Amino acid sequence: VQLQASGGGLVQAGGSLRLSCVASGGAFSVRTLGWFRQAPGKEREFVAAIGWAGAGTYYEDNVKGRFTISRDNAKNTVYLQMNSLKPEDAAVYYCASSARNRRVVAAAHRSQTLYEYWGQGTLVTVSS
Repeated sequence: VQLQASGGGLVQAGGSLRLSCVASGGAFSVRTLGWFRQAPGKEREFVAAIGWAGAGTYYEDNVKGRFTISRDNAKNTVYLQMNSLKPEDAAVYYCASSARNRRVVAAAHRSQTLYEYWGQGTLVTVSS
């Protein structure tokens, strides 16, 4: 499985960006997809995840109501719509893929070890 993230860029605070991650190889429609981010000098952290076949979505508290994760299985693509961006949202954003079952995903979607495959990251810069 290969993941290719895109859509990052420079945006003013309060603005919006939509990140995309296209997957190739593997059974995309039965994988959980996640977004993580890493700001300079900080550890990589969970942002959002989406399960498969109605398994639900998960968000970190500080992005709830501002970010929306979605997927298009026909295009093997997961999206992260980011609205009302803040300077603290600036980071390199990574997409990731997991084949773990729903019970494990529900319990451990924030854990990076859940995800077997990772994209290369896309940089989001937010100016104040």
